[in-house]
Amino acid sequence: MKSRYLLPLMISFTVFALDQLTKLLILRTLHFLDVVTVLPVFNIVYYRNIGSAFGMFRELGNLFFITVSSVAIICILILIYKDRENSYGLALILGGAAGNLLDRLLHGYVIDFLEFHAGRHYWPAFNIADSALSLGILLLLLNSFPRGSST
Repeated sequence: MKSRYLLPLMISFTVFALDQLTKLLILRTLHFLDVVTVLPVFNIVYYRNIGSAFGMFRELGNLFFITVSSVAIICILILIYKDRENSYGLALILGGAAGNLLDRLLHGYVIDFLEFHAGRHYWPAFNIADSALSLGILLLLLNSFPRGSST
């Protein structure tokens, strides 16, 4: 394996491992719907997400999300191979997608456990994989802007 692929794959594996480790801790320490207040604006919770981001599209079913995630992972692996410039953002997306895919395969849902709120206004719970996906997408977007001037 070429060394230029090693760091992106290590990033993906690290995201995947941290995601699965934290979800295992949640499964072993909390019951479904438990809430542990950590800070006045932050809770550790145990929610089961059968949809996509923010629980959307749950009516499409688990098989749909497993299929889409599997195809996305294959496409991302190809892109990492071909697109050196975006490999770190793609690596974060790959690790996150793989983490949530494993949840769907093992449990039939994604485990979400990080919950922020301000008063009675709650942001939908998420996990390490979701954070990596979001950060990876942000890196891809930032990388799409032209750098410097050629004049």
